[in-house]
Amino acid sequence: MKKYRFFVVILVLIAVITNVSAKENYRIGIAQFAVHGSLDNCREGFIEGLAEHGFVEDKNITIEVQNAQSDMGLASQIADSFLAAKYDLVCAIATPMAAICANTFDDKIPVIYCAVSDPSAAGLADENGKNIGKVTGTSDTLPIEDQLIMMRALLPEAKNLGLMYTVGEANSAVQVKMYEELAPKYGFDVVVTTVSNGSEIALAVPGLISKCDCISMVLDNTVVQYLDVLLEQADAAKIPVFGSEVEQVILGCVAAEGLDYIALGKHTGDMAAMVLKGEDANSIPYKVILDNKLYINTAKLEELNITVPEELLQRATIVD
Repeated sequence: MKKYRFFVVILVLIAVITNVSAKENYRIGIAQFAVHGSLDNCREGFIEGLAEHGFVEDKNITIEVQNAQSDMGLASQIADSFLAAKYDLVCAIATPMAAICANTFDDKIPVIYCAVSDPSAAGLADENGKNIGKVTGTSDTLPIEDQLIMMRALLPEAKNLGLMYTVGEANSAVQVKMYEELAPKYGFDVVVTTVSNGSEIALAVPGLISKCDCISMVLDNTVVQYLDVLLEQADAAKIPVFGSEVEQVILGCVAAEGLDYIALGKHTGDMAAMVLKGEDANSIPYKVILDNKLYINTAKLEELNITVPEELLQRATIVD
């Protein structure tokens, strides 16, 4: 009888282990901070990346997508709801969302982040680049020096460079500091305007436009979400606006040295698949993606009477 009970226990343990290692359906949350093209592309790329590793929605994974609409309070509510739902993994898109999820989950759920400009500044990694807690992901570091070189080639006479960012987005403050350090090397004086939320942007744009010859976008989720507002006023004043990625050029920015955010999302999906297959998120180093490309909007450049040097045309992707 004792031997029989022993074998029953062994069989039960085998059944439990087998069930855990061959889980048929994983529940994944996607927490996106704002509504705009680059973050939407991150989300789509993430889902594609998972699929390339055999994790397919409605087959062996269930995905819930929530968007915070650039609202920090709503972002916290989303993180709380995902924690309560006990998801197997959460993809947090953009710096504010990633930081909130990591703090809320407290290692109870792995966080795979996407489009975090500076993981260390966001508290997701230490000063040596080591992950803090059950988090990892991809960084979309802005190629600021390449952007400045391109801007100088297109606008040889421009002097004052305008930047706008949201004071609550730590990633934006880091990028603005980099602009301030690098811009003088290329003959630009930086003019900075800050906002607290999206409702302030329309009122803040005229003051910025009056002080600058051109504007460059940083990876600020709130300002990007209101890009149409900024572009409308800048176009009326004949002030060129340079984007930080291709979707902004499609919407009307004149040019951008930026990343492919679908590809960034796929890299993030690769990392999430590793975690679903059993790896600890903390042990997977985060990736800084540096493969930027030049995108130019020829129609907008012609509208503003800006001539594109041949060397830029030869390597540019044309967006009309």
